[in-house]
Amino acid sequence: MIPEITIRDGLFEELRDYSGVVHLVLVGTKPDLIKQAPLIISLRNSREKVYVVHSGQHNTWNLSKGIEEEFGINPDINLNVSGKLFEQQSQIVGRFGIVLDKMKKFTKKIVPYTYGDTTTALSAGIASFAHRIGVAHVEAGLRTMTPPRSVFDILLKNKDIESYFAISQEQDLWKQGSYEPYPEQFDTRAAAPSAGVHLTPHVLNKKHLIEEGYHKNRIINVGNPVVDALAWAKSRVKASTIFEQYPALEEGNFIRYCIHRRENVTSAHRFKVLFKSMENLIEEGRNILFISLGGTEMALKTFNLKSKVENLAKDHKNFVYSPVWPKYVDVIAALDKCSVVASDSGSMQEETNTLGIPGVVLRFNTDRPESIFTGANIIAPPIKAEIVTKIVREVHENDTLRKEMKSSPKNYGTNVSQKIVEAIKQLENRGSLFHLLEHDYLGYSKEDYWEKGEAEW
Repeated sequence: MIPEITIRDGLFEELRDYSGVVHLVLVGTKPDLIKQAPLIISLRNSREKVYVVHSGQHNTWNLSKGIEEEFGINPDINLNVSGKLFEQQSQIVGRFGIVLDKMKKFTKKIVPYTYGDTTTALSAGIASFAHRIGVAHVEAGLRTMTPPRSVFDILLKNKDIESYFAISQEQDLWKQGSYEPYPEQFDTRAAAPSAGVHLTPHVLNKKHLIEEGYHKNRIINVGNPVVDALAWAKSRVKASTIFEQYPALEEGNFIRYCIHRRENVTSAHRFKVLFKSMENLIEEGRNILFISLGGTEMALKTFNLKSKVENLAKDHKNFVYSPVWPKYVDVIAALDKCSVVASDSGSMQEETNTLGIPGVVLRFNTDRPESIFTGANIIAPPIKAEIVTKIVREVHENDTLRKEMKSSPKNYGTNVSQKIVEAIKQLENRGSLFHLLEHDYLGYSKEDYWEKGEAEW
């Protein structure tokens, strides 16, 4: 095995006399880990072989190791990728392909699970496809929609998914939105053809996949396993020590700001607009928690705002400036006391909806449009700081609006991880377990057809 890949000792020896299904759950980013953790636990409870494959995309304590420890997840295989985006993509394709090649010598029943719109999902899907293995794509079908404001106004009044879907298709809006978020929208769309089964978080995602030509029998709407992760964390919030670290947050009624989306942190205009909106609210005396990720720090330095944010934290008791927290239970404990979440995160839109916390989406569009038309979140496009400030302030102060947002329909189901396990089991029992090519070609066996190189023909 090439040295770049780390494999737990004895892993392949465990498969020598094993005839069942091998489940390979791929993770790479912090949201992956949080959302896949309940699935890993549910699969382990099914008494089949379950191995966790970490691509290495997020490999720091704050972004990965802390979550692994918290959920009791020790990766069995680590691809240890590094470098720029294109380097990570090629490394995952090659290294996961090597893992699959090795594993196929022991078993033919392999189910890789990929998640959402990450580089890991795209690249692992390509590697699986090359081995004629279809992945189980969890959180499949995420599509960014960018309707005109007039369309949003209609939808917000009607809260009608059928109207939203019809309008989005009529106006070809998915094409307009395919560039953001980058590279996530490309990742999720390009990952879809490699899926043996698409496990969607919302019926809207299923509708879009059907419209794009994927067979409805391979699309199962299960919900989003983030609800299981949230239930797990909420049951443990009393163990959180986050308020010992940040006592100012314990009183609650604060606004949680996070600006990390690639298109926001690489654009001087967008980032400065969003930063200024936060600064305005701090100066007004609002309590603000500012969570800074790697991209955030890069933008603060690039756009000469690092000293400003440090001075704001020094001079204002109502402002907490913090790196991302490694423990999910700490995040949820703080969210329980949060008034508003102002963020460009995708996963946070799911979490605010599930927890009943008003959310402001700091983007021009969203790949979770269901959270908008059901009233859980409001978009605040980074055009002018005054606009964003006004929207966040209104959500923070308007009790009627806050009540409506908090009571909006919950979009993402319950017991989702178990539903995924059951769906996979049903496919297994039907003898249709994700091999993309299950029949003979031109009278040749698939082994002959595919295993011989072109030169041999």
